Amino acid sequence: MTCPGRNFVTLKIETDQGVYGLGDATLNGRELSVVSYLEDHVIPCLIGRDAHQIEDIWQYLYRGAYWRRGPVTMSAIAAVDMALWDIKGKIAGLPLYQLLGGACRTGVMVYGHANGTTIENTVEVAQSYQALGYKAIRLQCGVPGLSSTYGVSKDKMFYEPADADLPTENEWNTEAYMRVVPKLFKAAREALGDEVHLLHDVHHRLTPIEAGRLGRDLEPYRPFWMEDATPAENQESFKLIRQHTTTPLAVGEIFNTLWDCKDLISNQLIDYIRATVVHAGGITHLKRIASFADVYGVKTGCHGATDLSPVCMSAALHFDVSIPNFGIQEYMRHTELTDEVFPHNYSFKAGSLHIGEAPGLGVDIDEEKAAKYPYQRAYLPVNRLQDGTLFNW
Repeated sequence: MTCPGRNFVTLKIETDQGVYGLGDATLNGRELSVVSYLEDHVIPCLIGRDAHQIEDIWQYLYRGAYWRRGPVTMSAIAAVDMALWDIKGKIAGLPLYQLLGGACRTGVMVYGHANGTTIENTVEVAQSYQALGYKAIRLQCGVPGLSSTYGVSKDKMFYEPADADLPTENEWNTEAYMRVVPKLFKAAREALGDEVHLLHDVHHRLTPIEAGRLGRDLEPYRPFWMEDATPAENQESFKLIRQHTTTPLAVGEIFNTLWDCKDLISNQLIDYIRATVVHAGGITHLKRIASFADVYGVKTGCHGATDLSPVCMSAALHFDVSIPNFGIQEYMRHTELTDEVFPHNYSFKAGSLHIGEAPGLGVDIDEEKAAKYPYQRAYLPVNRLQDGTLFNW
């Protein structure tokens, strides 16, 4: 556990030959639950096993536990999986993407987060991202009449929603939100031009019919995607959205297995699957999800917020560069402090991330520096309607 500005859980697996690999096990706001799962239940089962048997170990931890799926279990399995792939790459002397079949592209297109309290402020921030070379930008702005809005932060580059020792309470008004977002996209398209991709995160806050209406209202501004338009526990709800808009749909950052998105993909109800390495069982399982999605023309758009450590970001980039149906990668920059604790080989240039040629994942952890920043309890916010009803955050 280390907290260089925010909490990260990192697993280090070392072989009896002295080769080690790293895995990310961070579950934002529930970090210690994964620490316990690893220390008390997983690690004792790893001692003495063959580190090369990645698939068998994955199956052992998934099928063998009986109590399958869920974010805690799958984050723990993901950490083991990443670390074993890191070890295999180091032993082979190759960057991980080479073991996954080699590169399908020269770089990984990423999107940054532009946010502001007003439309004008958000557009200004988006222009600063455009000046940095970003070809894709997510837009979030304050909602008039609300004291706080998801995705809007004081720090425009290093947004961290887990902001308090106990959950802060945000407020929500769907009608006001539905009025402001089309105005935001109209202003952004006029200011940024037609070449830049524009994205938006609804964060599970609309009913299917409300999402269909918003998607239709955004169509003139050609959004790259509308993310997490409605809670996806009921996968069939996306059928109703599809009936009312051609705006591309993305979902899946809180998914843990292929079964969470099987119907969404096979029924072609989404365009991008956003499951991520750390919460969906590691590279081994995420490749299965991507291969299944490719059959139906669905592309990837993996979650990449700051609750993914550079270990996970490195793993995601090796995955991204190696699959045929890559779409885009979320990229929220880590602070200098985080980058010092996790020195890494990837770099940003001209709107894309480039993974480099270091063996394995191409990332390390400075354990002495990590030890200087102990765990600090931090919760994600909760959300209430203006009448006090608890709502989706």
